[in-house]
Amino acid sequence: MEESEGKAVQIFSYRFWDEDPVLAQSRAMYLKVVVGGIVMITLTIWSMLPIYWGASWKPGVQLHKLHGWIVDFDGGMVGQAVTQAFSSATGLPTQITWQTIDPARFPNGVSDVYSFCFVVIPNATHTLQQAVASRDSSYNGSLIITAYGTEARNENGYRAFLSPITQGILQQVSLRFALQFTQQLASSGVNITSLAAIAPSTIVQPIGYTMDNVRPFDVPVASAVDLVGLIYLIILSFIASMINCAARETVSGIDRLLTLRSLLLVRVLSPLAMYFFISLSYSLVSLAFQVPFSRTLAHAGFFVYWMLSWMSMSALGLACESILTLLTQRFIAFFLFPWIISNVSVCSLPIEALPGVFRYGYAVPFYNVSKAVRTIVFGTKNELGLNFGVQFAWISVSCITLTLFQIWRRRRMVQQAGERMRVQGSSEK
Repeated sequence: MEESEGKAVQIFSYRFWDEDPVLAQSRAMYLKVVVGGIVMITLTIWSMLPIYWGASWKPGVQLHKLHGWIVDFDGGMVGQAVTQAFSSATGLPTQITWQTIDPARFPNGVSDVYSFCFVVIPNATHTLQQAVASRDSSYNGSLIITAYGTEARNENGYRAFLSPITQGILQQVSLRFALQFTQQLASSGVNITSLAAIAPSTIVQPIGYTMDNVRPFDVPVASAVDLVGLIYLIILSFIASMINCAARETVSGIDRLLTLRSLLLVRVLSPLAMYFFISLSYSLVSLAFQVPFSRTLAHAGFFVYWMLSWMSMSALGLACESILTLLTQRFIAFFLFPWIISNVSVCSLPIEALPGVFRYGYAVPFYNVSKAVRTIVFGTKNELGLNFGVQFAWISVSCITLTLFQIWRRRRMVQQAGERMRVQGSSEK
């Protein structure tokens, strides 16, 4: 039995809606917390989830922010036809912005052309005319036009927008040009029937196209590394922060014994040490499932990925560690949720195709980890220095804010301890 306000309280003996005054007080406190939690979660839903929903809602209306290149190495009627077709398929918000690029920028020809997405037109007109003149039965119109793309930069954007739109325009060009070219040959006195019998491809498909996926996303398990796995990484760093907090405050009470400087060192160095070993285990899981880390950086690939995981875990985890000082264990979950949402929202589709508010994505840890992983695994554009730099920046900001928040909290704890001592002293008198 327990005593409360002079009345015996029978533990484990009440039903939830009993009218006992002690139970009523406890029930009111319980319902207050639960209802308050519902309100806070609802506010979090409506303030945070629209960020992710907004990134996935109508992504096609921002396609004009994606840029493609048209490089005409031909200069003849084929090049003009393709250039005109792509130039007329631009200008609207739902269309990719196609730019005609001077081929003089590529002195080594097609070998120099490896960018985001564009169409390269080699010496097409002369090849076609020669095939007609010689009635070349081996003529292959699909070699006339080549469209280059890099799926590994963003497989969702490539599959949803880039490849379908490019192929749609090229198919229209191919059909339209075949009709016009046949009419042109007929008007110039060429025996169409004879030509179609000997070299049918010069009539049926005088120009076609080939899609050259320069960097294919050919490692399906990599999606667990460059996006979904990052969510697990932030959860692991959050768990590490909670373990540190429990060890520091609840179990040992060491936070009340250490000087401010010693406490700050513990709060920074202890998580970093934990992240070092946790990130190694996390990285080894990907290695166990044969993610090819050695494609671009040879044997250093796995080590770079491990260091990237360590730094990103530190960037994500120290932010939780810093905010934990303010929100405490009771409310830190309300930081974790928006922290995940704000990072994930900018990784599924190209940021260029998202509304302008999502430009913040260039500076968040997830986006830069995803870009770095694509460089290591698929050999996309190497910006590892920038990607690591963003992680270092977040670590630095978290260390600064953690210091400021801990100074504020220590002063508050000192004031509270002083007040308790004064109250205790006055009561003893």
